[in-house]
Amino acid sequence: MKTTDTKLYEVLKERGLLYQCTDEEGLKKLLQSGQSVTLYEGTDPTADSLHIGHCVPYCILRRFQQAGHKVLLLMGGATGGVGDPSGKTELRKMLTKEDIASNIESIKKTLSVFLDFDGENPAIIVNNDDWFSGYDYVDFMREVGVHFNVNKMLSNEIYANRLQEGGLTFFEMGYMLMQAYDFVHLNRKYGCVLQYGGQDQWGNIVAGTELQRKLNFANGTNVNLIGATNPLLLTPEGKKMGKTEKGAIWIDKDKISAYDFYQGVYQTPDACVEMMFALFTDISMEEVRKLIADNIVNAKKVLSFEITKFIRGEEDAIVAQNMSENLFSQGGDDAPVVEVAKSELPMGICDLLCKCNLAPSKSEARRLIQGGAITFKGEKVERFDLSISSADISGGALLKKGKKSFIKIKIAE
Repeated sequence: MKTTDTKLYEVLKERGLLYQCTDEEGLKKLLQSGQSVTLYEGTDPTADSLHIGHCVPYCILRRFQQAGHKVLLLMGGATGGVGDPSGKTELRKMLTKEDIASNIESIKKTLSVFLDFDGENPAIIVNNDDWFSGYDYVDFMREVGVHFNVNKMLSNEIYANRLQEGGLTFFEMGYMLMQAYDFVHLNRKYGCVLQYGGQDQWGNIVAGTELQRKLNFANGTNVNLIGATNPLLLTPEGKKMGKTEKGAIWIDKDKISAYDFYQGVYQTPDACVEMMFALFTDISMEEVRKLIADNIVNAKKVLSFEITKFIRGEEDAIVAQNMSENLFSQGGDDAPVVEVAKSELPMGICDLLCKCNLAPSKSEARRLIQGGAITFKGEKVERFDLSISSADISGGALLKKGKKSFIKIKIAE
C-alpha cells in the first residue's frame, strides 16, 4: 500500500483545520500509520460557480491529496434535487436535473485549481445520482430509513430554522438519509472511511457514521467510518465569508478581475486573516501570527497576494498587487476608468459619485461626504456642493471612497 506523509494530523491541528471529529484518536492513528486513506467531501451543485467561501473543504482535501491520500469529490446530483435544509428558513429552490448536470460540469473546471485530477494519485469525481437513480423507494426505506428515529432527527440543529418557521417538509427530511447513505455506498465501492465537511454539516456527517454502526449490528460487519469537520470561515457578524460589498469573490476568472479578486481578499475582516492564511497558504502559523501581530495591514497585503497567486496564478497576483499599490500611492494609473464628456462639466460631486457607481444615490453620496469617506485628487471632500470642472479632471483625477474603492476620472476624447 502506498505510504503517506505521517505529519498531516499535526498540520491539521496546528492550522486549526480540524474542528469536530467522531473519532479523533482513530483519525490520528490512521493519518500517522503511513497508509493511504480514502476520504470524501460532498457538494450539492446548486450554482454554476464557486466563490472563495465555498472552497474551504477543497483547501483541506488538497492537503490530504498532497500527503498521498485518495480524494473523492461527491457531486450531489441526487441530493441537489432535494436541497440541504441546514441553516435555512425556507425551502430551497428546486433545480431541474438539467440545471444540476450543467452546474456540475462548470464546477469541475474550478476544482482543478485545488486538486490534481491526473497523475499517480488523481482525485475522483463521483455523482450520487448514479446510485440513487433506480433505487426503489421501498427498498431504500427498508435498508436505510428503518435506522432513523424521527424524534432524534427533529432535535438536530440541521432542522432547527425550518422547524421554527413551521415549514419543514418530509421532502427535506429525506436529505439526511440520502447523505448518510452516500457515506455507506462510498465505503462499499471505494473503501472510503473518512468524510470531511464544514461544521454546519456535522449532523449529516454523524448520521452517516451512525448508519454504518447500525448496519454493522444488523449485518454482523465491523466497518468503522470517521466524520470530521473544518471550522466555517465566518465574519465577526457570523456570516459566511466569500462575498464583499461589491459581490462574491469568485474563483472563476471569467467572473471577476484580478484586481477585484485581490481587493476582495484584502477586505477580509481582521479576525479572519489567520484562518485565511491557514487555509489558502502554506506559510507556517508561527510566521503568520508574527505578521499579524507586527502589522495587520501588511499581513493583509501578503494574504491577498498569496491567495491571488494560488487561485489565479503569479502573473495576475503581480498585476493586482501593482495596481493596488499604485492606487494607494496616489498614482492611479491602473485604476478603473470612468470617462466624462466635456459637455457634462462642470458636474456636482454628488452626481459624479453616482456616475462612477461609488454611490447609488445623491443622498448616499451626501452621507459618504459627511462621513469623510470621499477624497478627490488626494484631498478630502467636505462640501456637498463642490463643482468639478474640466480643469479639475485634465490629465486624469483620482476619486476615492474610503480606502478600498478607486476610480480614475478622465475627460472623454
